[in-house]
Amino acid sequence: MHILVIGAAGMVGRKLLARLVDDGGLGDRPIERLTLVDVVMPTAPEGFSGAVSALEADLSAPGQAETLVATRPDVIFHLAAIVSGEAELDFEKGYRINLDGTRVLFDAIQRANAEDGYRPRLVFTSSIAVFGAPLPFPIEDDYHTTPLTSYGTQKAICELLLADYSRRGFFDGIGIRLPTVCIRPGVPNKAASGFFSNILREPLVGKEAILPVSEEVRHWHASPRSAVGFLIHGATIDLERVGPRRNLSMPGLSATVGEQIEALRRVAGDKAVRLIRREPDPMIMKMVAGWAPGFTATRATALGFKAETSFDEIIRVHIEDELGGRL
Repeated sequence: MHILVIGAAGMVGRKLLARLVDDGGLGDRPIERLTLVDVVMPTAPEGFSGAVSALEADLSAPGQAETLVATRPDVIFHLAAIVSGEAELDFEKGYRINLDGTRVLFDAIQRANAEDGYRPRLVFTSSIAVFGAPLPFPIEDDYHTTPLTSYGTQKAICELLLADYSRRGFFDGIGIRLPTVCIRPGVPNKAASGFFSNILREPLVGKEAILPVSEEVRHWHASPRSAVGFLIHGATIDLERVGPRRNLSMPGLSATVGEQIEALRRVAGDKAVRLIRREPDPMIMKMVAGWAPGFTATRATALGFKAETSFDEIIRVHIEDELGGRL
C-alpha cells in the first residue's frame, strides 16, 4: 500500500504517521511506501522500513498536485490547512491554501481517474467551524452549515466538493469534521482556539497561561489521540455504510472553560490552576461566541468513531503521550 500524507509535518500528521508505524499497516494491509508533503520538510517516522519520499511543497502551487497524484497513492490523507486565526487575518492566503489547494488536488485526481480509472480513498480533515451561530445545543447531524469565519467557509466549500467528486466516482472520499483538538502539544499556534490547550498544557509544566474568554464559554473537544483514531477509521471504514453524506461531525466532549479548569485542578492541583491569568481579548471573544458548543455525533458514533468522555481523560491522555505518563 502507498499512502500520501499532505500536511505531514503538522502535529496531527506526525502523530498519524507514528500510529501507522505502530500499527504496522492500515487496516489489514501493510504499508510499503509513504509520501510525505508539507510546506516545511517532513520527517520520516521512526521505525518505518518501507520507502519514504519527503517533499517540501505547497499543494496550491501549479503542477504540484499532479506530481503527487502521478505516483497513484492508494490512500490520501489531506490534512494541510492554515488555521482559523490566520485564515481570518489573511483572506487571500486562507482561500489559496484551504480552498484552492484542495480543489487542485481533487481536480488532479479526477483527471487521473479519466486516464486509467484511478480511484483512491481520500480522507479530508474538515472542521466544526462549518457551523455558525445561532446554534442549538446539542447540534444534530442534519443541522445546516452556516460558517461565520473565512476558515469555516473554506472548509464548507471543500466538503461540498468532496461529496460531489465522490458521487461522481473520481475518488472515495470522507470528510472528518474534527472537534477542537485539545490538548495540543508543543508551542501555541495561530489558531483562535489555541487557548483551550494553552490553559491546560502550560500549567501542567509550571508555566503561566493566558485565558482570553469567559469561563462560561462551552465548546467541543477531542484529544490528538482521538483525532488520529478518526483518520484511521475514516481510511478503513466501508463507505457504503456512510452513504452519500460523506462529511461527518466527529464525537467529542462538550465542556465549558470552567469545567476544563476544574478537571485541571483534579488532576494537577490548585498550584496549576493558579498559573492561569485572565486577559479578555475582544477579537477572540467575538469569534468564540459563534462556535459550536457540542454535537450529538449520532452518525459517526454509530459508524464506530470514538472519543474521550471526560476532560480528566483528555488531560491524562496528554500526560501519557507528551509528559511520559507523569507530572
